[in-house]
Amino acid sequence: MIPISIHMKKCLIPSLVATVVIAMGSLAQAETKIGLVDMNKIFSSYYKTEQAKKRIDEAQTVAQKELQDLVDVFNKNLDAIRKLNEELNKPELSKEAKEKKAKERDEKAEESKRQEKEIVELRQRRLKDLQDQAARMRAGIVEEIRKLVNDKVKSDQYDLVLDKSGLSSNGVEVVLYSKDTADFSEDIIKALNASKPKDAANPAQSGKSK
Repeated sequence: MIPISIHMKKCLIPSLVATVVIAMGSLAQAETKIGLVDMNKIFSSYYKTEQAKKRIDEAQTVAQKELQDLVDVFNKNLDAIRKLNEELNKPELSKEAKEKKAKERDEKAEESKRQEKEIVELRQRRLKDLQDQAARMRAGIVEEIRKLVNDKVKSDQYDLVLDKSGLSSNGVEVVLYSKDTADFSEDIIKALNASKPKDAANPAQSGKSK
């Protein structure tokens, strides 16, 4: 083994320190660049989200009107059945008249069963239609948001982007702390609303007015 003199040690120490500093600098430059977004905030702040909600509300109003019309017809039929039962209880009613009214009542009872079934089936269909429509609209909006986030990732060279509005399996926020500079949600919101028509309502204001 070749001995190292004190002079050589003194020369090696600064050299080693310089090597460590250079290595640390390289590691710092190679650090993962992490960005954050608040998907809930972005989603609710996008003007198309409010437009989609209005379309769903309108479709729901139409569906409720359609159902109510069927329910009204159903209730009228029940009233007719009750009146027929009252008439059948009248002692002065002839046998022939009773048979006629009993037949009419039975026919209306069968009709009411069909109406009740139709109401249940229509309610289920319209509920599914509304759920499907809402899911399609939400998926389309989320896709637009994701595209802008991906564009931001490429332009600013992020290695990882986290959704700070997300929760873990234990119901705890995934991101417990972050610097404000890491969150570029406002940039995404601004880009999304750049094409907002002048007559479109502001989602935040619209939410407050309710």
